[in-house]
Amino acid sequence: MAKDKTTKKLLYLRLLRRVFSYTAPYKNTLLLSVALSIVLALMSPLRPRLIQMSVDVYIRNSNWNGLIWICALQLGILLTESTLRFWFMYRVNWLGQTAVNDLRKAVFRKILFQNLSFFDRTAIGTLTTRTINDIESLNDVFSEGIISIAADILTIVAIITIMLLTDWKLTLICLSTFPLLIVATYIFKESVNKSFQRVRNAVAALNAFVQEHLTGMYIVQAFAAEEKELGKMNEINKEHRNANIKSIFAYSVFFPVVEIILAISLGLLVWYSSMQLVHYTVTPGVIIAFMMYINLLFRPLRMMADKFNVLQMGMVSAERVFTVLDSPENLDNSGTIQADKIKGAVEFEDVHFSYKPGIPVLKDVSFKLDAGKTMAVVGHTGAGKTSIISILNRLYETDSGRILIDGVNLRDYDIYSLRKHIGIVLQDVFLFSGTVSDNITLRNTDIPLAKVEEVAKMLGIHDFIMSLPGGYMYDVMERGNTLSQGQRQLLSFARALLYNPSILILDEATSSVDSESEQLIQHAIDTLIKGRTSIVIAHRLSTIRKADQIIVMDKGQIIERGNHQSLIAQEGEYYKLYTAVEKEKEEEVI
Repeated sequence: MAKDKTTKKLLYLRLLRRVFSYTAPYKNTLLLSVALSIVLALMSPLRPRLIQMSVDVYIRNSNWNGLIWICALQLGILLTESTLRFWFMYRVNWLGQTAVNDLRKAVFRKILFQNLSFFDRTAIGTLTTRTINDIESLNDVFSEGIISIAADILTIVAIITIMLLTDWKLTLICLSTFPLLIVATYIFKESVNKSFQRVRNAVAALNAFVQEHLTGMYIVQAFAAEEKELGKMNEINKEHRNANIKSIFAYSVFFPVVEIILAISLGLLVWYSSMQLVHYTVTPGVIIAFMMYINLLFRPLRMMADKFNVLQMGMVSAERVFTVLDSPENLDNSGTIQADKIKGAVEFEDVHFSYKPGIPVLKDVSFKLDAGKTMAVVGHTGAGKTSIISILNRLYETDSGRILIDGVNLRDYDIYSLRKHIGIVLQDVFLFSGTVSDNITLRNTDIPLAKVEEVAKMLGIHDFIMSLPGGYMYDVMERGNTLSQGQRQLLSFARALLYNPSILILDEATSSVDSESEQLIQHAIDTLIKGRTSIVIAHRLSTIRKADQIIVMDKGQIIERGNHQSLIAQEGEYYKLYTAVEKEKEEEVI
């Protein structure tokens, strides 16, 4: 147990050093904060000391002129101390917010450049908690943590030193209650620490649950599962409430206990000093000063345990945040070739791929697609169609084999320059909160509205956009829920064409559009694929028939390949898929 505690303390020290490494660009502010904490600690016993002198030297001797000067001095010290304390608190909090700002940017940047496999295993709500709640708690490490604790300790040392120099016997009498305070503080700290950990875990669970269910609200309501999901939410929320109530109970007990200990200390002071006062071994000024010293002592001691808990919980949050920052799953962009000009020839050589080790999704996939040609990929659900496009732009890494673009290994390209030449249109179109123009340009301010309109007219969707309230400035709301599936799809076509990709990927892009939008979408598709290398996943038969090459996937392998006529003549798997659709007399997804 002792070894575990030592290990944890060493871990927290490393985390603390790493947290404070984000203050390096602001070291002048950090040094100023430390200097102010020292000055304030030295100033804290001055006013009680001056009041002692006022009573014992000036009031008792009726020296009114001297009393006026010492009162003026006290007022000056009070104003100076208040100004310095304001500046100390402001700079410490400024330092914390600025360092947290930098850390949050670093975490979000790390998340942006993670492999998609990271998001397959990590709940979005959990990442939201790490990016917002956990990082925000690190601000408390600065405002109420190590710097504040150091300032309080210096203040306590300064006050006790002055007390001992003034009257060591009276000091020992006043501090005789400290063992009670130490025991109470330890019990409080342990209790609150456990409840804080419960609160953090409950907050993470709440964020993950709410994020998931708000995103999937359509399914919840469609299956009338509101009451069931509400019950789950109530259980998670109950745990959050109970954890908070436990910490509230600890605070409710601790602070009255501290007040009682303070009262006992003051009582002992009055009892002992009254006897000494009779024998003239202590002065009234000393008694008044000691009353102030005790209050000044108990003020930081009262909050010390809470600040240690804040610091400890900050380290727990830091550990979680740095776990994200230290994740090894970021994209390996070691390629050096800049994809300035891409013709679009694509070749897969014996490619194997799996999302999870030991469970292959693609097995020995090989094909060659010349630049400017169109290839259709068909097959049943789970055949591996979408996995092909997921590894083509390195959203996932292959297990083995090579992928070549214009004869160059995919890994040799700078992946970010290469992705600018690959356009993707997915079945489930994601639109961000913002205008139609924002979603087409992805908020690229370098692209003028005139260019957006030109692309829309080329696709034949300008009139549709202008029919929306506000036209290109129409607010599509989160995920584009104010638009139909077909309308969202049309905007994704414009987004793909605007960046003029050399390679275009259509992943089931018309599988669930309404018949009214079908002709418009078909025209947009024909415009998109013209003159580009295109890979069409499970499109409608009208587009598949036009493909230069068709490959049929089954259980991660290519089982047939050819054009429409040759595959029909083989009367194999493609023929079965085609005739099944024909029998239903409608264009369904193959």
